Amino acid sequence: MAQDLSIARAYFDTINGQSANNILTDPKLTIERDGNVQICYAPFDHIERSARLVIVGITPGMTQAVNALNALHSAKLVGRSFEEALRVAKMTASFSGLMRTNLIEMLDFVGIAQLLQIDTSASLFDDKSTDMHFTSALRYPVFIGGKNYTGKQPDMMKTAILRNMIDSHLAEEAKLLPNAVWLPLGPTADRGVSRLIELGHLNERNVLRGMPHPSKANNERVAVFTGRKSASLASKQTNPAKLLLAASTLKKRIAELDLGEAA
Repeated sequence: MAQDLSIARAYFDTINGQSANNILTDPKLTIERDGNVQICYAPFDHIERSARLVIVGITPGMTQAVNALNALHSAKLVGRSFEEALRVAKMTASFSGLMRTNLIEMLDFVGIAQLLQIDTSASLFDDKSTDMHFTSALRYPVFIGGKNYTGKQPDMMKTAILRNMIDSHLAEEAKLLPNAVWLPLGPTADRGVSRLIELGHLNERNVLRGMPHPSKANNERVAVFTGRKSASLASKQTNPAKLLLAASTLKKRIAELDLGEAA
């Protein structure tokens, strides 16, 4: 099955050195709009077909969108091919910023590095890494009234233009990665993955649940999840008992996991 790259091809030639500065205001970068919901283009199209693990976030935020657009422009300037430029942009921008630091900490804590027989999960972000595919429930950046979509309002399952991204783009990724293990980050990403299971595109046994989203807003949850902060010192809203149980369960599942048997 070949990936549908028609959206990427439609936007590829329009990306220039100013694109990252005009994401919200340049109509050429808006894929779709419904009221205050705006879906913008940034190059998160690449699918790592040989990946054994899939990390699923909510949607690229402004930081990631800017980094992806700048990386694509730079790749074009040095003559990278269409598909290679998309790959470089995706690897450069996926979970970039503080999110990447938090994500690496959690992945190493639950045993992903040992599972993949690498020294640290940080190497999964290397340009030549093929073990991990990074994606989002909503592939392209979503903004609500010009602000990053956090997954809360509106409900993506009750908003047609958002749900359609799951049913088309995320479903396509599941079809192209039938044997990979999927790890959603936080409840919103988890709902996106559950949608794939409901549609018959993904097997429940291939899903590792319970890891919190690595956003800055979740810094305390990340610290409790990895044991860097004692549960006794955590605020009640972090629900430390739930986090500790999730971490323990996830570590056990990963320790017992054989990627060759996932199906």
